[in-house]
Amino acid sequence: MQALCSDCSLQVPRFSITATPRKFASFVSTLSPSKAGTRLCLPFGCGRYKPITRSLWDGFEVQCASSDGESGDEFYMRRCVELARKAIGYTSPNPLVGCVIVKNGIVVGEGFHPKAGRPHAEVFALRDAGDLAQNATAYVSLEPCNHFGRTPPCTEALIKAKVKKVVVGMVDPNPIVAFKGVERLRDAGIEVVVGVEEELCKSLNEPYIHRMLTGKPFLSLRYSLSANGNFLNLLGNGAADCGGYYSRLLQEYDAVVMSSSFFTENFKVPASQEPGANQPIRIVIHKDPSSLNQVLSSINDITSKIIIFTENKARTAPEVAQQGIETVALDQINLDVILDYCNRQGLCSVLLDIRGSFSEFEVLVMEAMEKNYINKFITEILPVWNKRTEPDPLQTLKSLEQGMKVLNLKSKTSDQSVIIEGYFKSE
Repeated sequence: MQALCSDCSLQVPRFSITATPRKFASFVSTLSPSKAGTRLCLPFGCGRYKPITRSLWDGFEVQCASSDGESGDEFYMRRCVELARKAIGYTSPNPLVGCVIVKNGIVVGEGFHPKAGRPHAEVFALRDAGDLAQNATAYVSLEPCNHFGRTPPCTEALIKAKVKKVVVGMVDPNPIVAFKGVERLRDAGIEVVVGVEEELCKSLNEPYIHRMLTGKPFLSLRYSLSANGNFLNLLGNGAADCGGYYSRLLQEYDAVVMSSSFFTENFKVPASQEPGANQPIRIVIHKDPSSLNQVLSSINDITSKIIIFTENKARTAPEVAQQGIETVALDQINLDVILDYCNRQGLCSVLLDIRGSFSEFEVLVMEAMEKNYINKFITEILPVWNKRTEPDPLQTLKSLEQGMKVLNLKSKTSDQSVIIEGYFKSE
């Protein structure tokens, strides 16, 4: 799914095909220097672009020119990323990918991968371009695939279309793909440039990259604080409305881990309000056996998939299975089992949303911090100055023995709240 914001990028160096789990190793090619993905040529073209054919995706003519009228590989790659973002929430476990076909300084085709199982971005862009793709340059945010999956190889589509050049944003970390697409295109006599706007392309698909390198979903922690640093069990004004940061988060993540108290304390069950949003899977942490009937009653109103992780002592009722709700009973709920389950389901990203009963999250959060499972945090600071909660729900985090470095700290406003985002790196 898409990164939380366009200017937040995961600091992932160039990948290694032999990268070991849980390490973002250097992406060092084993190929010769001419095939290692280094920039092979300077940006081309400097003229202003003319209006072109109507875009298949946007329904309006696209005039590809930067603010100063100049062109470059970076400009078209940014357009690829813009197109890819149109499918936020729909491509997992596949990555978000955009493609632009340019000929003589004019965009003649555009496309993006709309959904897992559907044709890839290159196919849609080539269809849009038609015969104009011959001797054109194809820009694609992720290396074209060179294997048969649910769809044919995109490399063969590009070769058949007789494109002259392919500009790739980043090499695919999937070992099935990595460098094989680049090599196939070069072997067919097509000029290939790799690494254009690479960091931007990485930030577009940080959950996909993380899962490929570690075998676990990308995990983010979200919580709210008052202006004086106390935990708040609520969201700011407009956060859950269409266009609000929280509504967009739920659109971007494959699953959200939530407390069963959402169903017992009249909380509004998290749902994205974005138009056409693909709702995340709700993973419910349930420990209180006395609340099961109330939980089941509230779940009746939810149409998207629900998974209840519960402890054996909770004794899940037969009604759960009758409602089509999946349950996983454990001696003790732990994050390893939850993340492994999500990975087997093909989920790339999970949001740990700390609202409701903190006691249901305490063990999970401690485990996540100790094992360095949390990749990103999103903290909402509300315009509230409140009394300290006793006991402090965040004391578990504050008392951790090991330190954690925070990278790429960013802030933005949401109505009257301030949203702080960053990435964890253990010291």
